[in-house]
Amino acid sequence: MTRLGELERAVMDVLWDLFPGRSDGLMVREVVDALAGRELAYTTVLTVLDRLSGKGMVLREREGRAWRYRAAASREAHIAQLMLDALDLGGSRDAALVRFARSVTGTEAEVLRAALNAAGEPSAPASPATPATPVTPAAKAPER
Repeated sequence: MTRLGELERAVMDVLWDLFPGRSDGLMVREVVDALAGRELAYTTVLTVLDRLSGKGMVLREREGRAWRYRAAASREAHIAQLMLDALDLGGSRDAALVRFARSVTGTEAEVLRAALNAAGEPSAPASPATPATPVTPAAKAPER
């Protein structure tokens, strides 16, 4: 999954934030109006939405001669996919996860623990080939 450019992100923010729970999607004009402070041309927003559709970020459905657009996934699902993609960039996934774990706040760590417990994923012991570095309270990053 590719990172979004500034304008793509602004358009996705409209689809994610400004009309929560609206599953029927938005017309291009509605997105343009929501981005009114940016003074964008209708055709510019149309092009961005079409490109986002091509990337699989946006679903579109024909309505008469126009299209309705909606986010293909939630913002949270998008961010989670970006995180997974980052882990696949190469190097040691274990080392990246340990570094990430050391960087989160106490509250964020609690959220992660609760999510792991809810997922029913027991902590598997590290294999001898890839020992994991335990995260101790002393090794944790300071609270933000």
